[in-house]
Amino acid sequence: MKVSIVGAGAVGTQVLVEVFNSEFASSIVLIDQNREKAEGEIFDLAHTTAFTHTSNTALVAGELADAVDSDVIVVTAGAQVKATESRDELAEKNAGLIADLANRYYQVAPNAIVILVTNPVDLVAYYAIKNSPFPKERVISTGTLLDTARFMRILAEYVNIDPKNIFGYVLGEHGATASIPWSLVNICGFDLDQYCRKFGLPIVDKNATRNLVIEAGFEIFKRKGNTNHGIAATVFRIIRAIQLNEKSVLPVGCLLEGEYGFDDVVLGVPAIIGRQGIEQIIEHSLTAEETANLKVSADHFELLRNRVESAAGRDS
Repeated sequence: MKVSIVGAGAVGTQVLVEVFNSEFASSIVLIDQNREKAEGEIFDLAHTTAFTHTSNTALVAGELADAVDSDVIVVTAGAQVKATESRDELAEKNAGLIADLANRYYQVAPNAIVILVTNPVDLVAYYAIKNSPFPKERVISTGTLLDTARFMRILAEYVNIDPKNIFGYVLGEHGATASIPWSLVNICGFDLDQYCRKFGLPIVDKNATRNLVIEAGFEIFKRKGNTNHGIAATVFRIIRAIQLNEKSVLPVGCLLEGEYGFDDVVLGVPAIIGRQGIEQIIEHSLTAEETANLKVSADHFELLRNRVESAAGRDS
């Protein structure tokens, strides 16, 4: 597998390390406007091979042409959120940029699967799909997969078991309108409230838990100025599902065309991920309240898209 990573910032560099250490990539290309930065990261990582057991992965600090025939392209480039900004405020800066990048990378790697990290991630995925030849199943927003991982960890700490024994999703927007469909959450097969009663735990405060999930990224940002480990692991999880043709169900940002009752929006929903990218969207039977919560994310997406299109109209 050939993986190209666009953007050598904190996230792109951590994705580089995750993919390199996995040993399944035959070639990794790191691309950045600052060529020397990308070269430095590649040189530094290459020096670890004397001490670690890794395959002979080719490491390249390159440019667009070096991404030719990539199987996966990870896009982390674009304006980054600042301490005083929300993800939404990046919309006008990044929507057009990512659409342009998708078009340019299609010219050298038309069969690639594109994984988008740049915020606001669902909106930029929408513009990449709508303004490039890549089909919708091969443009994947990381969506609410990281939010879901955070949720599983937070809930695991509350009930004191391994987070891999917890099942549940965060759906909708990777942002303030994200929601948790509690009817789908279970621990070792037990309904959440049932598990708490069985093991003598107070019933989980669902609103407080959701708030912890939503605020997690900002809490990390306040302390270290960026988030990189969690999102890089999220990207790697998607790449692994593609590489191994896992058919794993992951909540990623997908273009909806009628699913869950929504059309022409990108939202984080469960999808089967395999060698072809998004192979099928899984539609759960949500409660009326859970569907209404998902609609809040859909409405927010449309509001953000309208803002970007209005700005584009002013600029033209």
